[in-house]
Amino acid sequence: MTALTSFITGLRSRRLAAIGSVWLAIVCVAAIGAPVLAPFDPLEFDPAIRLSEPGWPYLFGTDHFGRDSLSRAIHGARMAVLIGLGSVVVALAGGGLIGMLSAYFTRLGHVLMRGVDVLMAFPALLLALVLMTLLERSVINTIIVIGAVYATTTARILFGMTLKLKAEVFIDAAVCSGVGHVSILFRHILPNLVSPLLVQASFIFAFAQLQAAALDFLGLGLPPEVPSWGNMLSEERIYVTRAPWLLIFPGGLIILSVFSMNIVGDALRDGLDPRFRGDIAGV
Repeated sequence: MTALTSFITGLRSRRLAAIGSVWLAIVCVAAIGAPVLAPFDPLEFDPAIRLSEPGWPYLFGTDHFGRDSLSRAIHGARMAVLIGLGSVVVALAGGGLIGMLSAYFTRLGHVLMRGVDVLMAFPALLLALVLMTLLERSVINTIIVIGAVYATTTARILFGMTLKLKAEVFIDAAVCSGVGHVSILFRHILPNLVSPLLVQASFIFAFAQLQAAALDFLGLGLPPEVPSWGNMLSEERIYVTRAPWLLIFPGGLIILSVFSMNIVGDALRDGLDPRFRGDIAGV
């Protein structure tokens, strides 16, 4: 039974994980249908209704420009999903390849993994800040930077897992049969890493939300005109005493999304192949 199948089956007995999955599904629906679901244009200014309290028709109130906060939050879900998925792809593709190659080719691993160790010595946010200062603010650059930050952790985890698989009998049999290195890596080793990769992806997605919000809050993430939960916090923090709802709603969305993704990741990890549970126990 795969980790995904075990996770789906286990949702019946794990209410918290089931609730988290439902919340993530809602976020994904909001991200996909943002132009239809948003009641107003998230970029439309209306100074006459600036800082309106939550109520009808502005359920989340309005910001200091008179923009509907609910509409901006719905469009912010699109950025959250886009950055989360993009960061997962970058981290797993880059870090996974480095980890697998380092474990399979020992001499190459001595060089690559030492570089990974150096980068892992820096806190994730500090490393992201350094990289973002070298690039301009954009969605693509934010995805690349966050993905690169968590590629180091992915590389270290995949390095240990690949070493375990490399010592398995079926790999020795493939080598004795004359199978090439590329075939061994991508036809024999990689398929056995799918389950732990799913778990790692869930945690990267959650951490990406925090990193993206932190970068936006510090003015180094997405451009200010892009509706995102982090930008909403950054722009409205000076109104925390006058209009606290402007921070409560986006902050709550970030907390719920990260918490839900972590719970889902824990459920996936519980259904993981026992050979690899110890390798990602500290993710």
